[in-house]
Amino acid sequence: MIFTDPKVAAVYARFAAREQADGQNLRELGPAGFARRDEFLLPVGPEVGAFLHALILARRPRRILELGTSYGYSTLFLADAARAVGAQVVTMELADYKQAHAREQLDEAGLADVVDFRLGDAVAMLAADPGPFDFALLDIWKELYLPCFEALYPKLAEEGVICADNMVEPAIARPEVRQYREAVRAKADLQTALLPIGQGVELTVRWSAGNAKL
Repeated sequence: MIFTDPKVAAVYARFAAREQADGQNLRELGPAGFARRDEFLLPVGPEVGAFLHALILARRPRRILELGTSYGYSTLFLADAARAVGAQVVTMELADYKQAHAREQLDEAGLADVVDFRLGDAVAMLAADPGPFDFALLDIWKELYLPCFEALYPKLAEEGVICADNMVEPAIARPEVRQYREAVRAKADLQTALLPIGQGVELTVRWSAGNAKL
C-alpha cells in the first residue's frame, strides 16, 4: 500500500471496503443500478489511484485540480501526494452531500489542510479561477467532459497534465468520451495517449517544442 500515514491508510481501508460492497450491489441490481448511481462510490480504483499518486510525486505540480470530488476516494490519493510535494488540491463537486462526506474523510485522514473544496458548477468555477493548474483529474459525469475540458484548457500550465478517467468503460459513456478525445486531439500543443489501466485513462500533456525543457 502506498499510504504510509496510518490515518490515511485507515480512511482508504474504509473506502476499499465500500468499493467492494458497492460493486456487489451494482452487480445484483444490474441495469437498474444506473438510476441509483449517485448512491455508489464509483471510484477510479486502486490501480488508477496509485498511478495518479506516483505521477504527482514524479512531476511535483503546484496546483492540482480534481473535477468530480464525489465521496473523496480519488481526493485521498491526490491529497496524500500533494502533501508530500507541497502542492494544493482544488476539488470541485456539484452534490453537497457527496462533498460533505469527502470533507469528513479528508479531515479524518489529516489531509484537509491541502484541499480547497469548491461546491457548484464546475464550468463556472473554472471560469472564475485565474489558474494555472499543473495537474488535473477529470472524473465527472461524462456529458460534462467536453465543456469542462474547454473551460480547463486555457488554465492548463505549460507541461501541465490532464488525466481523464473512464475512457473505455462504462461502454454507455463512449459517445461522450469520443467527443472529449477528439477535442483533445484538435489542440496542437497537446500530446495524449490512452493508457490501459483501470477503466481506461487518457493521459494528456501540454507541450510545445519552443518551450520544452530538455
